[in-house]
Amino acid sequence: MSEKINEIAYCGLYCAECPSHSGVLADLARDLRKELRTYRYDKVSQALAEISFFKDFKNYETCYRVLGLLVKMRCGHVCREGGGNPMCSIRKCCEKKGISGCWECNEFDACEKFTFLQKAHGDAMKKNISKIKRKGIDEFLAGQKYWYVKPKEENKERNR
Repeated sequence: MSEKINEIAYCGLYCAECPSHSGVLADLARDLRKELRTYRYDKVSQALAEISFFKDFKNYETCYRVLGLLVKMRCGHVCREGGGNPMCSIRKCCEKKGISGCWECNEFDACEKFTFLQKAHGDAMKKNISKIKRKGIDEFLAGQKYWYVKPKEENKERNR
């Protein structure tokens, strides 16, 4: 089995492509905040907010704070090394069962532990896990990994 299994979280998400792990969004947010400070956009936004076309600049401070939160969204380790949510019930379950990931569990299709991830990732975890079960770790790592997949329920609602 590939040594890169450490890059696959127990839930099937691929840590190496996670923006919190790579830091790409944190870096962009940091750089944007720096440029906004350089150009004193706190003052510019106040002036722009008075123009009806730019009225949304009244939310500049909120936007700036959200960028600050993105700067802090860094994950220095992959899931298997303690990164991500320290209280993750999926990680705890896999460790308790002594399995490498949910793909080794026969109950993953009905598992409710995925619920907290579904808002952010949809059915990506289940799609990745199914692929690992069918093709194995090495082929999964060589192919497409999913970060977000629209949940089946959402597709059904749209088709009504």
